[in-house]
Amino acid sequence: MLTLKDQISYQEGQIASKTLAQNKNVSLTLFAFDKDEEISSHQSTGDAMIQVLEGKARIMVGKEFFEVSEGESILMPHDVDHAVYALEPMKMCLTVVFPYER
Repeated sequence: MLTLKDQISYQEGQIASKTLAQNKNVSLTLFAFDKDEEISSHQSTGDAMIQVLEGKARIMVGKEFFEVSEGESILMPHDVDHAVYALEPMKMCLTVVFPYER
């Protein structure tokens, strides 16, 4: 058994990441953000979902902003600008599903 938020630690003034699984179809990564750390606006070729494991973040999807707290999730469609800002120390699990290639 595994408690996801216990699998990564905060680092002062940084964003820590730990890849749990990655291949051409899916990426599963844990992140630990110190307060006020951010991943600036960008796009992905895959559909993504953030699950907040601890803390609170402001997440931009397109032109909308959402406050997402522990236990909540948000979807980010492919090719849409999105960004993550930690309102307080925050841990999250990011799942990205990439288009299937034959």
